[in-house]
Amino acid sequence: MKRILLFLIVLFFTTASFSQTSLTKEKKNGWHLLDKETDGYRGISLQKAYDLLKGRKSTTVIVAVIDSGIDTAQEDLRGILWRNEKEINGNGIDDDGNGYVDDIYGWDFDGAKNGENLARNSYETARVYHGWRKEFEGKSEKDIPADKKFLYHQWEKAAAIINKDYDDALKEQPRISNIMNAVERSSKVICDHLAVKEFAFADIKPLLNNPDKDIVMAASLWSNLFSQANDPSVKNTAFVQELTDYNGQLDGKINRKLKEPQDWRGELVKDKYTDINDRYYGNNNLKAGSGNHGTLVAGTIAAIRNNGIGMDGIADNVRIMAIRAVPGGDEHDKDVALAIRYAADNGAKIINMSFGKPVSPYKQFVDDAVRYAASKGVLLVHGSGNDGKDISKDVFYPNPVFINGEKATNYITVGASGDESTGGLAAPFSNYSHDYVDIFAPGMNIYSTASGNGYESADGTSLACPVVTGVAALLKSYFPDLTPQEIISIITTSGKPIDDEVSLPGNEEKKVKFSSLSSSGRIINAYEAVKLALAMEEKKK
Repeated sequence: MKRILLFLIVLFFTTASFSQTSLTKEKKNGWHLLDKETDGYRGISLQKAYDLLKGRKSTTVIVAVIDSGIDTAQEDLRGILWRNEKEINGNGIDDDGNGYVDDIYGWDFDGAKNGENLARNSYETARVYHGWRKEFEGKSEKDIPADKKFLYHQWEKAAAIINKDYDDALKEQPRISNIMNAVERSSKVICDHLAVKEFAFADIKPLLNNPDKDIVMAASLWSNLFSQANDPSVKNTAFVQELTDYNGQLDGKINRKLKEPQDWRGELVKDKYTDINDRYYGNNNLKAGSGNHGTLVAGTIAAIRNNGIGMDGIADNVRIMAIRAVPGGDEHDKDVALAIRYAADNGAKIINMSFGKPVSPYKQFVDDAVRYAASKGVLLVHGSGNDGKDISKDVFYPNPVFINGEKATNYITVGASGDESTGGLAAPFSNYSHDYVDIFAPGMNIYSTASGNGYESADGTSLACPVVTGVAALLKSYFPDLTPQEIISIITTSGKPIDDEVSLPGNEEKKVKFSSLSSSGRIINAYEAVKLALAMEEKKK
């Protein structure tokens, strides 16, 4: 909703007019699980998949969620969390000898040994830009030794991003300041008249016929904004807060060029970051500083099904291993690499990675970890990112292409799809690529578990990714002999082919075939995936 509110505000003050957005049907919690033919929503046909599996036994699959952490007390998740049976909880001893003390539910690579966690991190573009500026600025590729060319190109990309963000933010701030003034002034007029601190759409309708022209002008502005939000519960304060947050982001982009980023992680964790073998750091505190992100992801994959609480996950025989490596800001390559290795060493067969960034200075750490996971038969599922870009041209990390040009075969990349109820088939924010995005999956208005026994809807390839992870876990659970490569093949070839014309993500005016946005041209479908897995099994007999 926040992304939509900001879009509406900026659009209004850019065009001074609106055309009402019309949705062909209402939004529905859990639409992503439904079936187009029977329910009218372009979901994954999950119930039809389970109908095919009736009477068939499943095996428990461990799924690692590398993310911001998970609320391990969440009512709809507690029963499906992985527990390290080799550890005795709270005794302060590394009972299983894996180097991580009391890792009952998983491990946090973004914390100190005393349990304090990193909640806020810097951005990788700033770390790279300032970290290698003295070494690379003013040089061309011919000046760079072979063993540093990859890092040089990472610095070039970081510098281009930093400089563009800086220039754009300087231009944008005066406009946003004017918009904020208009929004705040009109809010004050209405609040003073109504003697309230905040208001919703219903509150301002009577004001449109007020004899005071100032009140009518303020009410008209808010009437236009509220009518586009398509949510009667939204208050004016949500718009104001979103503008304030956005202005803060602009300040951040300016400061990213002017100031070296603070090393909050290093100050807290105290490892030797450039040494991948210095790996036994962090703590077992998976909740503090986690926010909602990892909890939303975990619930999408495997929240307890059919228990009458909250919502249903996709896979019904899964244990979620929580690994914290993604605090606010950008993750560090070393933490991601060690998180992948931890998951593979502790029995995970699928790893969900709903995170990413535009540069990866220590990509070799991650490449080696992906290869290690492949050697253990582990499937990696990664969201394509939310920048509305073609990642064939603008690489989003981590990615399956190694520095040496080889490509991982145990890696699937996911874009975000929608439905008529969410505004269209292709999510307007989703990254895409005919070469490097494998499949699309529902990633708009995904209702899932939140911290503190809450539930909420969210958008992003961060949610599309666990939809694919959930289907992959379902397949692995009921067809345990499937390899990562076979699961990828089943998912990508059985998905629903879509040849409709859609707005290109990141460019609403340009129309393209949905099929051009990924290598498969498809949206994942659990029913078709199970049907194909059954057919493959029968063929092998």
